[in-house]
Amino acid sequence: MSAVPEVPLSRLPYVDGLLSAQQVADTAAAIAAMQEPCGAVPWTTGEHVDIWNHVEAAMAMLVGGQVDAAERAYAWVPTMQRADGSWPMKIVDNAVDDARGETNMSAYFAVGLWHHWLVRSDLDFVRRYWPCVRAGLDFVCSLQTEWGGMHWTPVDDFCLLTGSSSIYHSLRAGVALAELLGEPQPEWELAGGRLGHAVRSHTDLFADKSTYSMDWYYPVLGGALRGAPAHDRIAGRWSDFVVPGLGIHCVDTNPWVTGAETCELAMALDAIGDQRRALELVRDMQILRERDGRYWTGWVYDTGRTDEPSDVYWPYEQTTYTAAAVVLAVDALGETHGGSTPGSGIMRGTSLAGPFPEIALECGCPSPESADRLSGRP
Repeated sequence: MSAVPEVPLSRLPYVDGLLSAQQVADTAAAIAAMQEPCGAVPWTTGEHVDIWNHVEAAMAMLVGGQVDAAERAYAWVPTMQRADGSWPMKIVDNAVDDARGETNMSAYFAVGLWHHWLVRSDLDFVRRYWPCVRAGLDFVCSLQTEWGGMHWTPVDDFCLLTGSSSIYHSLRAGVALAELLGEPQPEWELAGGRLGHAVRSHTDLFADKSTYSMDWYYPVLGGALRGAPAHDRIAGRWSDFVVPGLGIHCVDTNPWVTGAETCELAMALDAIGDQRRALELVRDMQILRERDGRYWTGWVYDTGRTDEPSDVYWPYEQTTYTAAAVVLAVDALGETHGGSTPGSGIMRGTSLAGPFPEIALECGCPSPESADRLSGRP
């Protein structure tokens, strides 16, 4: 049975020949169906919640016409914020399961709030949650290293390229919110300039997670890389991660494609003008779609080995973050290939502040002998 959104189908995104507005509405409703009574959106029913994926789910529900569910999701966010501005890494049954304050997660509410402004133009809503965004980004900026990267957590002394690239995006959203409200945050602009320089010029100082596809495309998706450097980065490992007709690997060592990463790469490609391949990727990952609009996390394709399962969904779960990535990718691509919402450029960065100016402080480029210490490597 098709879901009935709270806004007309004519205002929902779609991509011609790929997903209709009704199918997008069904997927948004499928996310809302897994929302907990408190407003939290777990990875899947019975699983944990983290703020980053929770906010992404709220963005997708808003785009897909589940306005009440999206705003209940946002209302839950401040209930879990701590005095230092951070949020716990994992929450289960509305209780803290991993108390570490992860910087990427603590930054992302800025993106969600700016996205809500783009879609709903509700200034009172922005004002209500602005203090939470401001405290979260202040916490994140307090953990910036001398060379520009962002520590993963206060107790883990290393920086992640994926997380820092996403934080760059969040800082741009935060500065856009600050400008909207007339409350300039120049320290965020400084942090963003230093962070962008680190992502563009010092990838060797981040913890080595190069087997993960997110480390490959996130510098582009987060907006730190554009133009020729972005195209070069995507081209450099395309054959390592992309499986034609299926999607992209989560990690380059396993015969497993995942829907969320595939849609995120599609949005990165859209951001640099490569809509053709972006559309192909979103079309390919529809093998993960169920009739009710839910999405399986991934697919293990034929390995050619008798001791491993193949051509099966794995893990055997339908996840809100996969569904959310699909909805946001359709909104982005619908701008030129169907229909979209006013929030369609959120990953493209067209409505955000910046990009920040290049800032490379003298103390920001460590000597080779100190690089391992600064990156947290043994």
